[in-house]
Amino acid sequence: MIFVDTNYFLRFLLDEQGRQHQEAVKLFRRGASGKIELFTSVVVIFEIYWVLYSFYGKEKRVVKEILGDILNMDFIKLEERVVLTRALDYLEELGYDLEDAYNLTLALGKEIQDFRTFDKKLEKKFKTERPKLKS
Repeated sequence: MIFVDTNYFLRFLLDEQGRQHQEAVKLFRRGASGKIELFTSVVVIFEIYWVLYSFYGKEKRVVKEILGDILNMDFIKLEERVVLTRALDYLEELGYDLEDAYNLTLALGKEIQDFRTFDKKLEKKFKTERPKLKS
């Protein structure tokens, strides 16, 4: 199994002509064909989000689409794929950053009774969404 770091994803997504882009494409093609097993982490997804949003200045809507495409690469093993996929919905819907959307989604998916934060918007969303999950 091969761990895929943030920079491979970024070269795959952003550097269309360079040698590193071609190397990343080759790796992902081999993974997609089942010749090798690929794995990445939640941290890598957060780093991709940060680099695209903060460094490259891409709109959240665009970053959400890109991350959605990555999460749909089911040939890459990734823990908490479902939580991350659901968190993407909160990015655009509520204007959250990925870390807030992820924490909210994670808490809603567990048997969490209360969500302590000084972010009133986040706290209110938890209190609004949690009762819906019980029914």
